[in-house]
Parts: sequence; C-alpha cells; structure tokens
Amino acid sequence: MLLDVDGTLLDSNDAHARSWVDVLRSEGFDVAFERVRRLIGKGGDKLVPELTGIDPESERYHAISERRAERFLEHYLPSLRPFPGVRALVERLRRQGLALVVATSSRAKEADALLEAAGVADLLARRTSSDDADESKPDPDIVQAALRRAKLAPSEAILIGDTPYDLEAAARAGVAMIALRCGGWDDASLAGAIAIYDDPADLLAGYERSPLAR
Repeated sequence: MLLDVDGTLLDSNDAHARSWVDVLRSEGFDVAFERVRRLIGKGGDKLVPELTGIDPESERYHAISERRAERFLEHYLPSLRPFPGVRALVERLRRQGLALVVATSSRAKEADALLEAAGVADLLARRTSSDDADESKPDPDIVQAALRRAKLAPSEAILIGDTPYDLEAAARAGVAMIALRCGGWDDASLAGAIAIYDDPADLLAGYERSPLAR
C-alpha cells in the first residue's frame, strides 16, 4: 500500500500553493494563487519551470526551492491539520498486515515534518521522497521507488492519492489508485481511479466494500 501525504493525509495543498506564491512574487513573478494551486501535486522541478520558465537545473531554481521549503515549514506547517480519520485509517491498514510506504515528491526533511503534522509518523517508517527519484510526479519515479521499498510488484500495490498527478504517476508505474477528493480535485480530474472517496474517514467508513478489503 502506497500513501501520498499532501492533500491525502494532511490538509496542506493550499499552504503549499501560498508558499510558492510568496516566494515567486518576491522573485518578481506575479503568479496568481489559483494558477499555482492547480499545479500542486507536481514537484517543484515541474511547477517552477511551468510558471516562470526557470531551468530546474539552475542555481536560481535551487535557491527558490530552498526558500520555498523554509517558508512552508516555518510559516505554514505549524497551522496544518490532518484530515478526519487519518490515523484510524493507517492503523486499519497496518492491522490488515499491508506493507505501507509513503510516496511523496516532497524532500525527506519536509516529508518527515508533514507526517508528524499528520499524526502518523510513528506508524509509517518506510518512506520515499524526492531524494529517491530523478523526476517528480507526474513521472512514475516516486511510485517505482516506493514499490521497491515495499518489495511489491505493481499489480500487488494500490496508491492512495488526491491529484491527477498522483493518478498519472501511478498509471505510468502500472499501479492502481484510490483517489480522495479532500485534496481539492473533482471526480472528472480523478477519472481512472479504481474508487473515489471524500477523505480518509469516508474511505475508512466504506473499508469493507473498498478495493482495500479484496
């Protein structure tokens, strides 16, 4: 079982967008929140070039990325809360004996902080991050790294995620996905998921009828 974090376990997608807006505007890019928000779920190496044209291999990109991470961790993270049912869902998955691996495009330090904020860091020891992948979502690298960490074939795994970028990454890795609406995407954007639920609590409530119980 592969788990995304932002927008799936933690209500953090808007905060990520705001932190990017803050830093990009300070760099002279007057980007609208709504435009950035639609790209949350992609890694910064995809998001920044799309918004600014900055080369993701450049020193300027790396400086912006560092400042954005600091802005998010210091200014936004302390106020974030997990979605309803997150811990109970992860505990249910563990009781079923499923191999659980976090699959996120965030950096390792940021991913650790996000899991602490979601209240499940102690339950999810196996994690992948942007450090484990050459390319961020929607490329499949993160999902493939999580499969290796879990020692699972694609056909044996399911990703729980919230964005069309999660869905594309999973599909390109040959992995099915359960989608959650709590990240802010509608059902049309999540078409292709094997099931769609409102949030972790909704998935937990319907667990016995979900693909997870099969």
